Amino acid sequence: MPEFTLEQVAQHKTTSSCWVIIQNKVYDVTDFLFDHPGGGNVILRYAGQDATAAYVPIHPSDALDKNIPPEKHLGTLDSQSINRLKEVGKNKVQTRDELRVQEALKNKPPLQRIVNVEDMEEVAKKILPYKAMAYYSSAGDDSITHVENGRAFGRFFFHPRVMKPVSGSDTSTTILGYKSTIPVYISGAALATLGHPLGEANLTRGAYKTGIIQMVSTNSSLSYAQISAARLSPDQPIFFQLYKHVNDATAEKRIREVEGLGYKAIFLTVDALVPGNRELDIRAPHYLEDFENQGLPTQRKADEDQGETDRLGTAGGLVIKNDADMTWEKTIPWIRSITKLPIVIKGIQCVQDAVLACDAGCEGIVLSNHGGRQLEYSLPPIELLYKIRQQRPDVFERTEVYIDGAIRRGTDVVKALCMGARAVGLGRAFLYAQSAYGEAGVVHMVRILEREIRFGMQSLGVRNVRELVPQMVERVDWQAVSRAKL
Repeated sequence: MPEFTLEQVAQHKTTSSCWVIIQNKVYDVTDFLFDHPGGGNVILRYAGQDATAAYVPIHPSDALDKNIPPEKHLGTLDSQSINRLKEVGKNKVQTRDELRVQEALKNKPPLQRIVNVEDMEEVAKKILPYKAMAYYSSAGDDSITHVENGRAFGRFFFHPRVMKPVSGSDTSTTILGYKSTIPVYISGAALATLGHPLGEANLTRGAYKTGIIQMVSTNSSLSYAQISAARLSPDQPIFFQLYKHVNDATAEKRIREVEGLGYKAIFLTVDALVPGNRELDIRAPHYLEDFENQGLPTQRKADEDQGETDRLGTAGGLVIKNDADMTWEKTIPWIRSITKLPIVIKGIQCVQDAVLACDAGCEGIVLSNHGGRQLEYSLPPIELLYKIRQQRPDVFERTEVYIDGAIRRGTDVVKALCMGARAVGLGRAFLYAQSAYGEAGVVHMVRILEREIRFGMQSLGVRNVRELVPQMVERVDWQAVSRAKL
């Protein structure tokens, strides 16, 4: 295999000849520049240079093999250049943000002190690099939908039944026929290695140890094969959250790959076809620039017109190649033609589409507005669940119904189940758990939720999830007091 020096690579830093170094290997990415989901400028920032630190945290290990033809894998750096890069790494001055994270990690509380989901989030936000925190926590526009997703649970109150035998209560259920110890699954969320080096593998192993099911994102930071291999048993079910690629051949290859790897269902995401306006994520580079340059004069004129800032952020580039022309009539039959896996539609936001998903024969639907990260003022999923129960209760007989978005307590889960949901998904919460405490954080999170769900069921007078019925909850037209930390 040919070897190159750093000087040779540095000569290729234009749109007509663009080389990059990733993990001491040299790639010609010229032809890929404008096919890159995040745009060519993202790559050009590292043209002729080592891009490893920027590339590895947000790309699965097989991404280069899938996207760059073999003839563009040019060779490796020579040993002298590799040693020079090592020396640069050793002498690199830590950024203010890296120093902040170091200090936060030293002061991280013992896992035992984490008593609820919000405790976990609070710790994670302190120890995460700012870019990761901004990506995980960002929401659309003014975060109104994100906030209302959680507030909406406060409009539903219980009618507990007393003098009912509740010892030995059973929190388990089935999701698409697969047993889960609690009616909760890990919802698909991208880029877990931004928060922890083991990323999605923490979620996989934590899910196995607690008996729940993990949904894997199309945009996971580990490869689909790595996540499948991380399972602690070949019988462990994992689901796949599919962002359908605009190119049918690419989408088909992806579906066939995960089916071959043992994934058990396709959750087709339909509520994030175009990049959302996630301003915290978009502003992250500017915040970090100002944070690192505290007290130093800016090199730019404040009133100089440089055009609008890059609005894709970390998230936008992940969805820019999504198929924006999917239809009930075309897309579902097409997926059926290439896989036998059950299809769940993730991102239902109105009663009419819930019915259409049933008409299309989908095995499940997820009522979701993408965690408030896409369309502002999309109805909170718990409110949509209530509307479906009132207007089209037949939906619950025709398909399995799940919800996600701002579930923070066992009572939230129980309310959803009372109104007909089979299970609920948590995405951010599990990202925060694995970021803060790795696999142990995932296990601890499930134990918290299991305890709270069991308490809620027993307090309502039921022994198993099948006994949770709509008569046990009432929607009120006033808002409960917001949650307060004690």
